[in-house]
Amino acid sequence: MEIKPEIAERIGKLEEKFKNSGQDMGSYLDGLLYDRYLSYWDYISVDTLLSLQKTNTHFPDEMIFITYHQITELYFKLIIHEQKQIIETKTLTSAYFVEKLNRMNRYFRILIDSFDVMIKGMEREQFLKFRMALLPASGFQSAQFRMIELYSTPLENLVDFNLRDEFTVENSSEELFENIYWKKGGIDLETGEKTLTLKQFEKRYTPRFLRIAKDVYGNTIYQRYQAMHEEDRQNEDLQQALRNFDVNVNINWLLMHMGAAYRYLSKKDETIKATGGTNWKKFLPPSFQRVSFFPELWSQEELNNWGKQWVNHTFNTEKQKA
Repeated sequence: MEIKPEIAERIGKLEEKFKNSGQDMGSYLDGLLYDRYLSYWDYISVDTLLSLQKTNTHFPDEMIFITYHQITELYFKLIIHEQKQIIETKTLTSAYFVEKLNRMNRYFRILIDSFDVMIKGMEREQFLKFRMALLPASGFQSAQFRMIELYSTPLENLVDFNLRDEFTVENSSEELFENIYWKKGGIDLETGEKTLTLKQFEKRYTPRFLRIAKDVYGNTIYQRYQAMHEEDRQNEDLQQALRNFDVNVNINWLLMHMGAAYRYLSKKDETIKATGGTNWKKFLPPSFQRVSFFPELWSQEELNNWGKQWVNHTFNTEKQKA
């Protein structure tokens, strides 16, 4: 049987590859000969994937709730995947940077645009009942979202806004992390004590968060940008992509959660606590947190008005009552 030139060329490349790694190409060819064809369902692990939506109650809409959150975590995984490539690449060009940021923004836009699945896609009465079977679990405990923050900017930019002026890069990672903004959302306003939700989260993930913070020290997304040549830093596409990411994560994503919270947890005469006991009216508004990953890309006026889009936002039911 005559071997086509293009096939012979590939065989030659394979021989060189296996020879360089000290492997026997013949054994690998035997494996290829005996291997079965790959199917879509095996490659995607469809059966395993569809078995992971384990609801805790009999309410049908809980399936929507758990499935959407699992989809969200998969998108977070993709965002972190892109972040790590920016951080780890040896030669960072503005074009490469923009391409990765565009992917990250695309993933967040998908999540933001699809969030009406959470806002309008469940019966309020069902949600208020099945959520009680999820205690003390909370979306507050999304470790991947916290990792996105750690990969994006130095810890000092994530310190609670009211304490931020008291800390600098000179403080240790442990000191900065102890005062990170989101911990305030896990404090019971009546007792001043940490909720079980926060205690569980800290116990499970604090060592990992601190390890990440130390691993990327001086090398976060923001710092990779700051270390670029002036010409690259002034690249308008790069600056806009960074600004878009900042807004998508620290404003738009939170505004969608505010919309869901008002839909399900706001009543005429009282505010229902979020799952896990967090006070969402104090924690979720981006204008309260004022977290910006890339503060030098914004004017002081823009930073002062950070997140105030909520006042006129579509899902602000208080605005609609006014």
